[in-house]
Amino acid sequence: MAVDSQLSSPLPPPPSDKDAKALRFIEEVTTNTDAVQQRVLAEILSRNANTEYVNRFRLNGATDRDTYKSKIPVVTYEDLQPDIQRIANGDRSPIFSSTPISEFLTSSGTSAGERKLMPTIQEEMERRQLLYSLLMPIMNLYVPGLDKGKGLYFLFVKAETKTPGGLVARPVLTSYYKSDIFKTRPYDPFNDYTSPNEAVLCADSFQSMYTQMLCGLLMREQVLRVGAVFASGLLRAIRFLQLNWKQLAHDISTGTLNPKITDPCLRECIVSKYLTNTNPEVAEFISKECSTEEWEGIITRIWPNTKYLDVIVTGAMAQYIPTLEFYSGGLPMACTMYASSECYFGVNLKPMCKPSEVTYTIMPNMGYFEFLPHDTSSPPVLSRDSPPRLVDLADVEVGKEYELVITTYAGLRRYRVGDVLEVTGFHNAAPQFRFVRRKNVLLSIDADKTDEAELQKAVENASSLLRELNTSVVEYTSYADTKTIPGHYVIYWELLVKDEAANSPPPAEILNQCCLAIEESLNSVYRQGRVADNSIGPLEIRVVKNGTFEELMDYAISRGASINQYKAPRCVNFTPIVELLDSRVASVHFSPSKPHWTPERRR
Repeated sequence: MAVDSQLSSPLPPPPSDKDAKALRFIEEVTTNTDAVQQRVLAEILSRNANTEYVNRFRLNGATDRDTYKSKIPVVTYEDLQPDIQRIANGDRSPIFSSTPISEFLTSSGTSAGERKLMPTIQEEMERRQLLYSLLMPIMNLYVPGLDKGKGLYFLFVKAETKTPGGLVARPVLTSYYKSDIFKTRPYDPFNDYTSPNEAVLCADSFQSMYTQMLCGLLMREQVLRVGAVFASGLLRAIRFLQLNWKQLAHDISTGTLNPKITDPCLRECIVSKYLTNTNPEVAEFISKECSTEEWEGIITRIWPNTKYLDVIVTGAMAQYIPTLEFYSGGLPMACTMYASSECYFGVNLKPMCKPSEVTYTIMPNMGYFEFLPHDTSSPPVLSRDSPPRLVDLADVEVGKEYELVITTYAGLRRYRVGDVLEVTGFHNAAPQFRFVRRKNVLLSIDADKTDEAELQKAVENASSLLRELNTSVVEYTSYADTKTIPGHYVIYWELLVKDEAANSPPPAEILNQCCLAIEESLNSVYRQGRVADNSIGPLEIRVVKNGTFEELMDYAISRGASINQYKAPRCVNFTPIVELLDSRVASVHFSPSKPHWTPERRR
């Protein structure tokens, strides 16, 4: 076992008996990580010994790790797609799972391309709920008194679809919010939300956002934490307040509800439970705060008792940290858990840490986890004849990067999730990981390959040139423009000018230098293409008008993306999206010179 001195400190004493039980569970499973993993794999294989997929590889009832690894291949979604399509078309035979498939969970529409259908079973809902039940006991260790107020969380559902065979297909969070576990949950002062179920479950995103914001404003002094699934979702809520505060204040002042709220169940709920009285004082306060051009610290001004933001700001969401700091007055940002449509993985045992220090402890009871060593200089070649050597959860090494491979109770066997993780240490015998990036998010013109993490870092470096001008990059995406000869990178930027009194964009020469700063931050293959090979043209920044990325989100949602799982794509190539971005361009800037490059020494 590769446990060394990189151990995290023990959890602090719990404040209550209920929390103590949850924290004891964490200690037990993380102390016996390898034994739990062996038990989980044996359970999964014994339950599904007669499934078609397992029998295809002649496992013959074996439940031990060595036999499993020697016979079951490591796969991607494309490998499983024919079988998944059979289930979607109505085949109810036990293909992946001996337990009937209850529904499909759809992956994010902007996560590495197409939406994927992930088969799941009913008991997975309880397993996900188990992980949720650990979050507040952990948070209570660091933030006392959360039972004395409410959480303002902007949560949304997506209208579900059905496969040809009649199974529901929807995002994992929509599945959870529509489940009885969520809808009929008992009152818990630590999970008391301002938004009623009727608002969360309304499929119309405007009506849902409007009523959730309305309830949050009415209970503004009771709010102790503000959150959304992703940082981008919380910023969308702030933008919504900017656009709709007048109508919201009117409703609060008069005790009436916006006629645009037409969902009958939602309307009846809000009118009968939340607008029973007029509240001109709150309406006047909101009007006073929102009518100014100064929106810095607006979250703590409107919700003065907020202790932290509950949002994901790791990976691509790190882009939003400066803007969230601006709107929140520097509130802590808590990233509480690591999950996907395929599986819920683990929790952050120190949720009040800085975003750059977020690590997730994998809970070994959630599935069987393996790790494919990730080396960018020599990516692994996977084949049936020479299977890769994967590392078990308890045996990963600190400082190394791995691609996550999972085996789940719902039927996935040695499935490559596509997430690259770096081991930062251990809690007891359970490794802790930093999320590095999604694989294969690339810009490429020639031999160059730029991934999401590299582009993120380059944009951060370039945006530092804007700080003295009190300007930041609110959102960005990129495009490999091959219509020019040679082709070149195009970066679309939406800027936030924080000094509203000046309200003037940065000078063109500064934005030209930002282009060069991005190029200087990119890899040597890119810079060689620019300098020596002339295979890549000067990098271009297209500054788009404010609200452009809001329109991009609306477009994605109109095409079926989930508002909960939506993340602005870091690279675009779909023509309508490029056309939408280009129609909103306010100014265009190019790198004024070539970046630095010298030949690398070869051994």
